[in-house]
Amino acid sequence: MFRNFKLVPNVIFGRGCFSQMDEIIEKQRTDTDAWAVFVTDDVFQGKDLEKRIPLHDKDLLLWVNVDDEPKTSYVDKLTLEVKNTRSTLPCAVIGIGGGSSMDLAKAISLMLTNVGSSTLYQGWDLIQNPAVYHAAVPTLSGTGAEVSRTTVLTGPEKKLGMNSDYTVFDQIVLDPELIQNVPKDQHFYTGMDCYIHCVESLEGTFLNEFSKSYGEKSLALCRQVFIDNHQDKDDKLMMASFFGGMSIAYSQVGACHALSYGLSYVLGTHHGIGCCITFDALEEYYPDGVKEFRTMMEQTGIDIPRGLTANLSETQMETMITVALGLDPLWENCLGKDWKSIMTRDKARSLFLKI
Repeated sequence: MFRNFKLVPNVIFGRGCFSQMDEIIEKQRTDTDAWAVFVTDDVFQGKDLEKRIPLHDKDLLLWVNVDDEPKTSYVDKLTLEVKNTRSTLPCAVIGIGGGSSMDLAKAISLMLTNVGSSTLYQGWDLIQNPAVYHAAVPTLSGTGAEVSRTTVLTGPEKKLGMNSDYTVFDQIVLDPELIQNVPKDQHFYTGMDCYIHCVESLEGTFLNEFSKSYGEKSLALCRQVFIDNHQDKDDKLMMASFFGGMSIAYSQVGACHALSYGLSYVLGTHHGIGCCITFDALEEYYPDGVKEFRTMMEQTGIDIPRGLTANLSETQMETMITVALGLDPLWENCLGKDWKSIMTRDKARSLFLKI
């Protein structure tokens, strides 16, 4: 059975295109009581971007904190806050920020129309009802969250996304001007998330011409950004993120993302840097990719933390392994259908001990 996956139906790209946000949302304001929610990274409080958000009188500007990876408990809290704001559902939920802010916007838009806690929907195709119209404005590029069908959440028992066609944004606004002042280390970590997406996709068992075409283009753009330091690197990284997200949409990520989920669940490591830390330990599986990653790291003057697992308790290590090995599709993409006989708990432990 071939997957019939959903694409983002509306995309606008170009420097300054964020100024068209009000015009875009206006189409959703079909009556006088219509209101929108802007789910915005709180790093922009008091900054120029805050003044540019096209708020109407009844709209809600919902500041979100992403110092920690998005948690199901936080999604449930934010959803309740939105529900308590008005007696009607918002006409739109707009995520402004990096991958975590966009994932929170996705999750809120889903939980406004689906009953219970977001913990009930961590998995594949568990969402029952379409989300509220939702849009994304990335201010970081690399995660591919703007085009993916998942919103990655850490719950009380696991780190796992809500994977659904209903999760996909209805609109994305790609304005390279919004990522031009990102701090160097954050720029690298999120960019490497994109690079690693592509390596895992292109070297995976699920590879097909659809994912290959997007992955190869994204990889080429990453090289222009992190090796050539191209003058249009912001535009190129924004498109690399888009293409990288598309590449894994019809294939899958692999060992690096599986291990990084375990690392994040136990230590709270942010996704981008977590992927960098785990990828550096996977030369056995992605030799060419790891070699080039280290070149990019040297070119940009970035270093990554090491020795993170040296002092873990046995309970922490076992939890980390369990979370990582619970991501069956990722391991199958990396190692094939017989992956469980290859990636044993002892093997996973040995990889974590290298981190």
